[in-house]
Amino acid sequence: MFLLRWLWSNMSGYKGRYILAMLLSVVCQIMFLATPMMSQQIVDTFIMPENAAEMIQTQSSLLWWMVGIMVGFTLLRTCTQYGTNMLYEVTSQAIIYRVRKRVYDNINAQDATFYDRFRTGDIMTRMTGDIDMVRHSVAWIIKTVIESITLFVASVIYFFSIDWLTAICLVGLTPVIFGVSFFFKKKIRPMYVNLRERLSQMNTSAEENISGNRVVKAFAREDYEIERFDEKSTEYSTANKKAALAWLDFYPIIEITAQALSVIQLITGGLFCISGRITVGEFTAFSGLIWTLSNPMRNIGTIINDFQRFTASANKIIEVYYGKSKIADREDAIDMTERMKGGIEFRDVAFSYGNTEILHDINLKIEPGETVAVMGPTGSGKTTLVELIARIYDVNRGEVLVDGNNVRMLKLKQLRGSIGMATQDVLLYSDTIDGNISFGNSSMSEEEVVRCAEYADADGFISKMSEGYDTIVGERGVGLSGGQKQRIALARALAVKPAILILDDTTSAVDLETETHIQESLRNLDFPCTKIIIAQRISSAKDADKIVILQNGTIADIGTHDELTQREGYYREVYELQH
Repeated sequence: MFLLRWLWSNMSGYKGRYILAMLLSVVCQIMFLATPMMSQQIVDTFIMPENAAEMIQTQSSLLWWMVGIMVGFTLLRTCTQYGTNMLYEVTSQAIIYRVRKRVYDNINAQDATFYDRFRTGDIMTRMTGDIDMVRHSVAWIIKTVIESITLFVASVIYFFSIDWLTAICLVGLTPVIFGVSFFFKKKIRPMYVNLRERLSQMNTSAEENISGNRVVKAFAREDYEIERFDEKSTEYSTANKKAALAWLDFYPIIEITAQALSVIQLITGGLFCISGRITVGEFTAFSGLIWTLSNPMRNIGTIINDFQRFTASANKIIEVYYGKSKIADREDAIDMTERMKGGIEFRDVAFSYGNTEILHDINLKIEPGETVAVMGPTGSGKTTLVELIARIYDVNRGEVLVDGNNVRMLKLKQLRGSIGMATQDVLLYSDTIDGNISFGNSSMSEEEVVRCAEYADADGFISKMSEGYDTIVGERGVGLSGGQKQRIALARALAVKPAILILDDTTSAVDLETETHIQESLRNLDFPCTKIIIAQRISSAKDADKIVILQNGTIADIGTHDELTQREGYYREVYELQH
């Protein structure tokens, strides 16, 4: 019932149309009784009586009226059914648009732990196949249930109005159908949950292979990836067949029962007709409507199949639909009306990812406008440290302050809008270079875009491209070198004129000459900015106001280049190795 209430809540603005569609479905199914009723009257009035020929001559207009009513009801039912189907389809499309938008908006609002927990292929499956299953349930499953119930009930009522004993003989088989359906439902449900998981794994495998195709080719691992995908595809195919074939265990019982209705109708109806209990016309009506009992029985299996698939898909969607990010604005969040100055302080900060401690006992103060370099061995927590400033993650203990305010008390949009970040893993969108640079500030003028590119020493190679700043960048920056992508990412970070600029090993792929130019540009920005540079090169860190050394998740040392080279420690070891 919860799933149906959830569907109903998403029909806002279309509830009236859907109610109308359901009412028209009921009317359409009742109209199916018109033809057998008219057939009954025609047979009993114009065919079976001894004066049938006389009736045809004297009451020909009545006969034509009856035939006309049969034809008219058929045409009316056809037109009504068309309009009903259109209402169902319009409503279902409106629902999936609303659900897809809500799910996508919610995905974008999630924190980093959400993406750590869910695979990309799984998210894509929820956004596509699972949501389409919701549309199918609204446009077909519910419609079929209403039509089957209406047709069955209306026919049973009509049968009892003709002869109660014949009706009981026909309806007596229905408990068998419901019993079989109950056991089928219990068996098929876990199969569709497993099927949905196999589909997610297959999509994840495909997504990873496609996005990492260059790595695959570089290591000549095409055969391995094909084999890996085939394995997931085979598992999905096996689960799909198992779920599809499960119905075959129950289908013979359903089909035999449905066919038995015709046999019972012929035997009981024939005997009652011979004995005079029912007329030939009434026997004709029974014959013409026997399918209204057998078809709903046959539909039960398909309905249960599709409803279980809908349940499996809807539960996956709802998990994201109602999911709430743990990192969100507080109701009493501070509204920053002025530009941030860029002062940062870590007070007794600790952070763990699961059971793994990443940072502990971090105490660090950065003054507005300072340039701070962060160095340390791989896995020491450098990237995590700067991500805590922008609340990509939240601390487990202690607090991070910006301009004296706990970041948890600041509005996320204002906080992150004041931070420019160029990450180690550069992601460029399938857009123009201009569009990628102005991603954080779409109202930038062309001159501002060029100036940001000049700061990042990117204007030179961009201007040489065939379309200049209008050159379309391939997916994830295909066609650009690592250094070029890093420079565009740096220009993108500078474009928002941030109060805090975070560079996570951003110049690792550029040559020393380019790095020197970028460092000179960063010292002469036309806006005040606190700079935090995560670096592996001494050349990237030596001119910083202070250098922070992280080791084993805590601050091992702080000092200037001259100070750190004079004492034993990580920085001096790296300095001696690189020089």
